[in-house]
Amino acid sequence: MSSLLIEGGRVIDPAEGVDRVTNVLVEDDRVAAFDVPANGQARIINARGKLVVPGLIDMHVHLREPGREEDETIRTGTAAALAGGFTSIACIPNTEPPIDTQAQVEFVQHQAKRADQANVFVVACVSKNREGKELSEIGQLVEAGAVGFTDDGAPIYDPELLRRAFEYCQMFDKPILNHCEVRELTQGGVMHEGSVSLQLGLTGMPAAAEDVMTGRDIILAQTTGGRLHVMHISTAGSIELVRRAKSRGVRVTTEVCPHHFTLTDECLRSFDSNYKMSPPLRTSVDVEACIAGLRDGTIDCIVTDHAPHAREKKMQELDRAPFGIVGLETALGLVATELVEPGHLDWPAAIAKLTCNPARILKLPNKGTLRAGADADVTIIDPERRWTVDAAKFRSKSTNSPFVGRQLKGRADTVIVGGRVKYVAD
Repeated sequence: MSSLLIEGGRVIDPAEGVDRVTNVLVEDDRVAAFDVPANGQARIINARGKLVVPGLIDMHVHLREPGREEDETIRTGTAAALAGGFTSIACIPNTEPPIDTQAQVEFVQHQAKRADQANVFVVACVSKNREGKELSEIGQLVEAGAVGFTDDGAPIYDPELLRRAFEYCQMFDKPILNHCEVRELTQGGVMHEGSVSLQLGLTGMPAAAEDVMTGRDIILAQTTGGRLHVMHISTAGSIELVRRAKSRGVRVTTEVCPHHFTLTDECLRSFDSNYKMSPPLRTSVDVEACIAGLRDGTIDCIVTDHAPHAREKKMQELDRAPFGIVGLETALGLVATELVEPGHLDWPAAIAKLTCNPARILKLPNKGTLRAGADADVTIIDPERRWTVDAAKFRSKSTNSPFVGRQLKGRADTVIVGGRVKYVAD
């Protein structure tokens, strides 16, 4: 039996209501106990002055494999996850071909096992080939291990298809994750529609495009009793729609990305394509709404929407460059710097949005907690470490980040997956 004793850290486990300085004993691949003294049998990890938390979970990651290995692979993506403090990630199925069959789910699982780094869970396609015309074989995909369903990269556009997807997924208690966007309103858009886009002469993507579909999805979830998860929420209007739906008992959850609570459309004045993403960066009012939604619990999770693109793709003109940025290696530092340090969230609230909340939504057994018997996935965070985002040090295959050169505070120090130390910061 192998043993690790994580000694003297501030242990934060929101799922169990734990927040105190203590020791954590790990035996083999399970959490064994708290408050265990050093006995000479276990390997000691000194966590004094650091936070000891359940392994972080990112439920929205694009790994690109199969089909776009020039952008990212499962091996490089999971290496980036570890460097960011994430022990588990959920991959999105807009690959080539899309993840819409048992064989595709099993391929990802096999590649993740070969990489032997972070845990990888699969979110499979709602519709075959992500075409929005015919439901995928949801039962077979669940049997293969799919933890949820989405056509992300594109919205689930047909309301009848979405209604039937809710009904089918109820049988397996799986969520539908939707990218809420009315495409007719955003056609040709490269940034948020507002005064900045008008001044720059760039085609805009109005907030209404997100709000209209968020409202539609909430109504269908309420009608069917299905579980809706609104992906990468970005507008004040959509946040308020989710807030009201939750108050009515609708089974709806949502997530926000660090770029949507830190950056605004003013960044596009640089014409830097690393600020081009979908949903686009919005206004300061929307940023404030995202922070308010995190504070009051309307927004359940913080995710990265990690969307790597090879350098030559992002170096094109703004209207031709693809949407998306990498985020796995900067998310924790942005949470610490932009949410915890200013007092918007305390550490337990922030950790909940990165651990037990995504584990609850995706029904990941024994993840997102440090209770005895849980999987020994542990992230040790140095909350005082100051560092500069350096693309040359990214473990991701791509470097398309708008945060390069930014000074951040707070970083993963040691990452343990299944009882094995997988990452130690330089």
